[in-house]
Amino acid sequence: MTDELGRVRQMWHLLEPLHAVLYYSPQAFEEAAALGYRTDERWPSYFAWRAAPLGEAGAVQVGSAFYSFSPAMVREHVPAAWRVAAPKAVIAARLRAADRTYRDVLGEAVASKELAEAAALARRAAENADPAGRPLAAAHAALDWADEPHVVLWQAATLLREHRGDGHIAALLSAGLDPVEALVSFAAVGAAPVETFASRGWSETEWTAARERLARRGLLDADGAASAAGRELRADVERCTDEMAAAPWAALGPDDTDRLSELLGAYWVAMLGTGLLPMQNTLGIGKV
Repeated sequence: MTDELGRVRQMWHLLEPLHAVLYYSPQAFEEAAALGYRTDERWPSYFAWRAAPLGEAGAVQVGSAFYSFSPAMVREHVPAAWRVAAPKAVIAARLRAADRTYRDVLGEAVASKELAEAAALARRAAENADPAGRPLAAAHAALDWADEPHVVLWQAATLLREHRGDGHIAALLSAGLDPVEALVSFAAVGAAPVETFASRGWSETEWTAARERLARRGLLDADGAASAAGRELRADVERCTDEMAAAPWAALGPDDTDRLSELLGAYWVAMLGTGLLPMQNTLGIGKV
């Protein structure tokens, strides 16, 4: 089981940059600007791109699905996003953005038989991501697949990412960690500097209150670092997340999963090589 979960985590690490590049690429910002979104910062388009499959969802629904963002930050962008462009238009634009981004980053490789093979394997895994109880995964699973293999690869990476993310939220809830506590406890185990988590919009007062709550549970020490119990709890959360993300890879099978891992390596390197993705992030993945 340990080896199997290690492969589940490896596939997440390989696919995450292929999904996340959309939130940073110049092509995506151009498509967002054409719709009317501000692009002086990434959040107006981020909330639109990621929430559009949910339809004209309100702040409470989006905040619940995204989980780690402060309610105040979500309210700043939702439902305002749908006054700029309807979700259907946003979904079409983000496919154009994925198409243009992958063509720019991968060049001639978008037409290669290797990419077509990777896209087919990733799609098979994604189609075995059970959406039950997973709102973002379900919303993405309901979308039509593109015709171009490189766009299919982005769609599959995105569906698998949201499937895993929905499961991660379930693991956090089971551990009794509310949205801000989830971030504080993750920072406390050294996943990323505390400053990195400021991007989620929590105030200093809210962050401090969460630290105090976790300290009362014995999960943090006096300096705000994770105690042994806090590290154990976070390890349990990550293990549970991996377990709930395993089904697509079990369905794909070990040989095809190994083949997809082999194929994705070059695309993973290419996405990281753009320099677009932040070196520090709230996911605890280095250089993503």
